[in-house]
Amino acid sequence: MFSTLRLLIAALFLFHLTGCAVVAVADAAVTAAATAVKVTVKAAGAVADAVIPDSKEKEKNTEPDK
Repeated sequence: MFSTLRLLIAALFLFHLTGCAVVAVADAAVTAAATAVKVTVKAAGAVADAVIPDSKEKEKNTEPDK
């Protein structure tokens, strides 16, 4: 009886740990995807900034000297 009770308790602990592992893996996957999207957006923004001329620089250069 005692070993059966220990087996049941151990099985319950393992069941709960499995749930935690699933949540941890899902959280890691979401974090990795969010980081990949953030890096991609930053890279696209940097490329766009490099390709598109800055209108503020253009306005600064066209002001008449006083």
